[in-house]
Amino acid sequence: MIESDNQIFEDIRKVESIPIIQTMLEVVCRTTGMGFAAVARVTEDKWIACSVRDEIQFGLQSGGELELKTTLCHEVRTGHEEIVINHVKENGTYANHHTPAMYGFQSYISYPIVLRSGEFFGTLCAIDPHPAELNNPKTIGMFKLFTELIAFHLHSIDLMDRSQSIVHNLNKQLKDTVNENRQYQYISNHNLQEPLRKLRLYSNKLSDAIDVPDLNKAKELVDKISSSAQRFSMIIKDLSDFSELTNDKDAFETIDLNIILSDVCAQLKPRLDATKTFVTIDDLPVIRAIRFQMEQLFYHLMDNAIKFAKKDIPPLIRVSCRQMEVEELPIAPKNNSLNHFEIRLEDNGIGIEKSQLEKIFDIFSQVEPEQSVKAFGVGLAYCRKIIHNHGGSIKAQSEAGQGTVFTITLPLIKE
Repeated sequence: MIESDNQIFEDIRKVESIPIIQTMLEVVCRTTGMGFAAVARVTEDKWIACSVRDEIQFGLQSGGELELKTTLCHEVRTGHEEIVINHVKENGTYANHHTPAMYGFQSYISYPIVLRSGEFFGTLCAIDPHPAELNNPKTIGMFKLFTELIAFHLHSIDLMDRSQSIVHNLNKQLKDTVNENRQYQYISNHNLQEPLRKLRLYSNKLSDAIDVPDLNKAKELVDKISSSAQRFSMIIKDLSDFSELTNDKDAFETIDLNIILSDVCAQLKPRLDATKTFVTIDDLPVIRAIRFQMEQLFYHLMDNAIKFAKKDIPPLIRVSCRQMEVEELPIAPKNNSLNHFEIRLEDNGIGIEKSQLEKIFDIFSQVEPEQSVKAFGVGLAYCRKIIHNHGGSIKAQSEAGQGTVFTITLPLIKE
């Protein structure tokens, strides 16, 4: 597919926005002794420089274009294989090739940048008018590491761009309660900022490391940068999944909760068997609901019960159900003919301190019972949002060491 100029400009912007891209190009030049290094966007019909370090007055800047077929990156794109040339004149394949003759280089290296989707993006390449010892484990390892890191950053930037629309959707969806808006503010100020802070910190340290130069230290810092970027990517993915939990009326269908629980137990069977967990389930009603969300709801609740079981006692999970009277509901439904029911999921696990009970439904909550077992993620936040989508409520009752009871209230048909 031939990409538009707007897409190319957007790709250039993404590469230039990678905080350590210039540092990587400097490391390439200092490590190899080559005078020109670049990240190039290579498509079916274009070679565009996205970011450049030029110490030999090659004359190319960011956004500059070379005719595709005059470059060796065209061959890299075709074969998805790197090209490494120590000395053009002594290389049987490229000694008489038109590209070195046209651009006047004797040493050349180009590695493909392949996105996580498997799509070819471009190359990390370097040239110099003098020979250079490039075909060695140190240089090859560095180029592999840097191309993987560039691909990872590009993926993270795509996720960051998506996050703006995700956050916009979240703001609309989190208007149900002040508490959910508070959660988003906390995520923005803490969860998203922490990996970004580490990215800036390690990027600055990487700049210091190459002044020595210390390639091993540089590689160590690159790994830390990649880890922080991975953490950021995971947060954005969780936010994306959370934002997609909609209450679209067209997605509601008639479902039997007994079948839902049976399917969830089948999914969890290896863990249930491994932990010798005993499960009892009362007869459950047939309701109008979103099938996938109901599966998620009970999967997360049962998964939690297994995860936070006591070490010395076989886990026990009991799911019970009863129909509720209208006067039992905190707020009477507009349609008094609606039947509500209450589902209780009880376990005999390590329990949760009372002071932590509200936090467990927060996105990315982190709860530390006395046993020092951490819960971190979005599982119970999913549960509360799913229940809200279905016009119900969920609460937890627990004490440390005394097990936990999750109580769910749902109408048979959502208003």
